[in-house]
Amino acid sequence: MKHQKYCLLIGNSRWHWAIQKQEQWSFSHTDPNPKQLKKLKNHLWKWAAVGPIPSSINLETKRCIGIKDVPLLKLTDWIGIDRALGGWAAFKQAKSQNLHSKGILLADAGTVLSLTRITANGEFAGGQLIAGLKLQRSSMAKGAQKLKPVCTDNLPANQFPISTEAAMLKGSFQALLGSIIEAQKDSNLPLWICGGDSEILFNHLINRQIDVYHRPNLVLEGMIDIDLPSIPKPNPEQSDQPYWQP
Repeated sequence: MKHQKYCLLIGNSRWHWAIQKQEQWSFSHTDPNPKQLKKLKNHLWKWAAVGPIPSSINLETKRCIGIKDVPLLKLTDWIGIDRALGGWAAFKQAKSQNLHSKGILLADAGTVLSLTRITANGEFAGGQLIAGLKLQRSSMAKGAQKLKPVCTDNLPANQFPISTEAAMLKGSFQALLGSIIEAQKDSNLPLWICGGDSEILFNHLINRQIDVYHRPNLVLEGMIDIDLPSIPKPNPEQSDQPYWQP
């Protein structure tokens, strides 16, 4: 069996995997699974974290991607590694298609919706952070006595729903959609979108005739392409690597 490579981004609420098998990469998004990670920890090619790392597992620090490893200019020490990786991957892909002359705007629709601006020279130029869909809905249920947790992800077609749950669903979605539209309008930059909730946002943006490039796994693609000098290039003929598909 060919050598298998695994990249893992430990997110706030989900774990995000890139798995290479026979020179092809696939992507998977799972609930946190410390037991499985313990089995695979010695076979991780690269990893990064924005969420909690299980205290019972010691991952190799030399394989951890940090801000200093991301080749964007003017990155701050406090920016999330997911934003940095996504921004770099989007800029790299835009540059390869000659779509970077004005810079880019990346919307990463995860637990938190991050809007990240990258200049034409590949410089981090700020952004915005907004609570994501599930975070908005859970916050409303926790913070308002009469609001109950939302039990579905089905977005109502009606712009002004009657039921409270449907109103929470529609309102939280419109908050994200409106934020993205306004940010793109203000920046006048090509819009790229990734993340777990990116598909439904992408479809609504397209319906509004907004040009947008949808790459749902940009952060993982950035992890794959990052060069870590501290780790050797894998031997493609090595055959002792276990294969696991999350």
